[in-house]
Amino acid sequence: MRTSLRGARAAFVFLTRLPLGGFPYSAEEWRWASAWFPLVGLVLGGACAAVWVLVAPLGPWVAAMSVIVVSILLTGAFHEDGLADTADALGGATDREGIFVILKDSRIGAFGALALVTSIAFRLVLLAQLGSAAPASALAAGASPLAAAPAALLLAHGLARVGPVWLMVALPYANAAAAKSGHVARSGVAQAAVATAVGVAVAGAVAAGAIGALGVLAAFAAMALATTLCGLRFRARAGGVTGDFLGATEQVNEIAILVAVLAAQVAQAAA
Repeated sequence: MRTSLRGARAAFVFLTRLPLGGFPYSAEEWRWASAWFPLVGLVLGGACAAVWVLVAPLGPWVAAMSVIVVSILLTGAFHEDGLADTADALGGATDREGIFVILKDSRIGAFGALALVTSIAFRLVLLAQLGSAAPASALAAGASPLAAAPAALLLAHGLARVGPVWLMVALPYANAAAAKSGHVARSGVAQAAVATAVGVAVAGAVAAGAIGALGVLAAFAAMALATTLCGLRFRARAGGVTGDFLGATEQVNEIAILVAVLAAQVAQAAA
């Protein structure tokens, strides 16, 4: 139990810039960190949701941009960095060896820059749209038109970090010898099961009331599909995953979840 709880602290240290200390962590504690990645996401999503509520009077676009900036500051652009590196590596390399050469390069290329712009723009538009309207069923029940966006933030940040844990289980860690996150990446089914339970139980319970069961189910399906497609691509090109690939998967998952929630809202409004 103590190892698992220390793993939760290690998860926050690993994924965020929060000064929680606790060093040194054992290899087993780092291994258990992945089980709590969705919990870290829920805390980050909660912080973003709080910022949204505070800034919402200025309009959904200002609120959307504010929460994106806050999430980047809290994580130190950890996942955005992985997305940029992954896009450069998969977009610019012609063979497996070239992928790892590019991943080691600290410079950002055209593919990475385009991926970052696309990710930020996509999340900005989706959040603004979610903050602009709520489904007719939710409004009829007395919900605030802005309630869907904070709930979607909790759901997206929490669930987006479930998929990468399963990729650690399903795929080998490519180029493990050079990885800084080797201990974290040695997740097993137990860690993935805990991560899934946290994502499903907590995120689902928090978000269901504001965005509806259809939105939650659509988010789960979108996350699973996006994770699977990313995993297939990583296996085909690199033979496994890396820390950058996992960060990229989180970003893709966030977007897929927000798209799914918005699509569910549109469907409910049309019903």
